[in-house]
Amino acid sequence: MNIGILGAGRIGATTAELFAKAGYAVAISNSRGGDALASVVERLGPGVRPATAEEAVRFGDVVLIAVPWTKRHELPAAQLFENKITIDATNPYGAQGVEKLGNTTSSELISQQLPGARLVKAFNTMYFETLRTGGRPAGPERLVLFIAGDDTEAKEVVARLIEDIGFAAVDTGFLHEGGRLQEPDSAIYNVPITVEEARTRLADLK
Repeated sequence: MNIGILGAGRIGATTAELFAKAGYAVAISNSRGGDALASVVERLGPGVRPATAEEAVRFGDVVLIAVPWTKRHELPAAQLFENKITIDATNPYGAQGVEKLGNTTSSELISQQLPGARLVKAFNTMYFETLRTGGRPAGPERLVLFIAGDDTEAKEVVARLIEDIGFAAVDTGFLHEGGRLQEPDSAIYNVPITVEEARTRLADLK
């Protein structure tokens, strides 16, 4: 499976490295390109190649969006995401902190922007250093990465990717309800927890 990553910052670069180490082919892009992107790819090692944003989307069987929330309108054209399993790792941080989105969520807004994408919210609740070093063999001590989405098959694919890099996938539900549970003000946000702990916290939130 090929994975295209949009954004070569902390989450983008970290996931690129983890996916490559798990045996996936990865194409990664950033807003600057050129030498800046080349240096990132060199650091990430074999299995990761540089690309433009459009190339990364075309390359990926799965596409991960890891660009700043304020740059979401600079994503490639929506038609490139048609029927692509697309992971939204963004959080709605603006210049003044977390933006208030009313009765919607950041991933629902991304889904409206990319209506043909098979969107799954994931990789947005864990600090990048924990993501980089926290992978563990299968077992009760594995840390959780949360997923949410309306496409069951797409969530299953993303869950397998999460398992392959050493974490446990826990489904928080559909994009609206589950996505809200993964927003920055949630009790499960940026908290390293195991599956048993995650289920207890989610039960308390529902």
